[in-house]
Amino acid sequence: MFEKNRKEKWLILALLFVLALGALLLFWGWNAQAKDAKTKPIQIDEIHKKFLPIQSLKTNSGINIWLVEDHSLPIISVQFLFKGAGTYKDPENKQGLVRLLSNTMDEGAGGYNSQAFQKVLSDNSITLMFNAGRDDFGGSLVTLARHKAKAFDLLALALSAPRFDEEPVSRMRDANISRIQSSMSDPDWMAARLLNDKAFEGHPYAQNSGGTISSLQSITKEDLKLFHKNYLSQDNLLAAVSGDITADEAIKSMDAIFSSLPKTPVTTASVKSTDIKNQNSLFVFEKDIPQTFVEAIVPAFDDKDPDFYALQVMNYIYGGAGFGSRLMESAREKRGLTYGIYSSLLDMDGVDALSISTSTKNESAQEILTIIKDEMIKLSSQKVGQKELSDAKSYITGSMPLALKSTQDLASIALSLQSKGKPTDYLDYYEDKINAVTEDDVLRVAKRILNPEKMMVVLVGKPAAIANAQKIEKLPNVE
Repeated sequence: MFEKNRKEKWLILALLFVLALGALLLFWGWNAQAKDAKTKPIQIDEIHKKFLPIQSLKTNSGINIWLVEDHSLPIISVQFLFKGAGTYKDPENKQGLVRLLSNTMDEGAGGYNSQAFQKVLSDNSITLMFNAGRDDFGGSLVTLARHKAKAFDLLALALSAPRFDEEPVSRMRDANISRIQSSMSDPDWMAARLLNDKAFEGHPYAQNSGGTISSLQSITKEDLKLFHKNYLSQDNLLAAVSGDITADEAIKSMDAIFSSLPKTPVTTASVKSTDIKNQNSLFVFEKDIPQTFVEAIVPAFDDKDPDFYALQVMNYIYGGAGFGSRLMESAREKRGLTYGIYSSLLDMDGVDALSISTSTKNESAQEILTIIKDEMIKLSSQKVGQKELSDAKSYITGSMPLALKSTQDLASIALSLQSKGKPTDYLDYYEDKINAVTEDDVLRVAKRILNPEKMMVVLVGKPAAIANAQKIEKLPNVE
């Protein structure tokens, strides 16, 4: 769980919940535009063979890229990540290093200082940004096709020759410190911060990916340059391109962008796996506010497990659906205890889990915890009904057509599949896998996952009548 965006119902795997209907609409659009764009029209039989026409390509330098051509709009998107270069690699005394790197790599490169670099991006309607995840460091570029040469040159420059000048580094450091100070009055953020600390105790995931006030002040230009040099390389690079670009153009352009990077990172060691710590424990951080914010987590499993499709269906029924889920029906619709309660699947390289997030008035904190546990027990002790199962599968396979609404979405989905080691035709079979899930499958997975005795809970507020709670006196990894 990242400290930002705690109410999200889907993590990166939600990008896989694409529909046949959405695909047909998209492909019909491609087919209608193909003639004007002077590309080969997509025939109906090809539509049924390919849900999303991803091409796997290799540049002359040996860089693997995935491409989704779409000539309906004159837009190109490039999405990329460097595996294993995420915030878990932050030294303990320099938490926030990778986040600060992501803030400053587009703040000047080569002969452009920060102001000049941002101006040329703006003047050419180019969007370039970098991001720091727990596991990986990534970035994205969006440009009009007519500005692609300039856009690709700027991305190559940002990757190969970032300046890390003192002014932008200092400005971004101050902005991050200000964000932390502001977040310290946000109980939702505090609950997420505490959950990371307790659930991943003793593991790099427990660190504050956004940094602490003191650690950010200790990060230097040399720290940024060293991490950039050591971990951003060709061998841990994954890239996806979509939009108004041909395969030949993509191969040449991506080679020009990425081939100047070092061949190999300083280390190829991946993050160590961890279990959810402090299971069957309840922690309270007291804050004098009228509501209690709740974060809970139980261990789960990754997408290599044959039960993973059933896990997605089960999560939807339990709390992933929002309105329509059992948690929302029981806690909000029947009792009016909360505005929202959600479960979501957490999928990181070192851990997999199911989390639950909600808030309620202090007097109802115990009641909502009881609901969370009771719904776990019900779902793991009795088969779901055929209609409830059918509705869940229909929503998962038949919703989220907007996941393909833009050129950026196409590149993002392709990169997500690539990063998870999926084949290019993974989505061709996804709907069938979800639809094959049975009542027995959901029950079996619920028995594996929804165990209240394995749940770790964090409460922020002044919850009433909470028994067996361990009190937390101070927010960790903040100051």
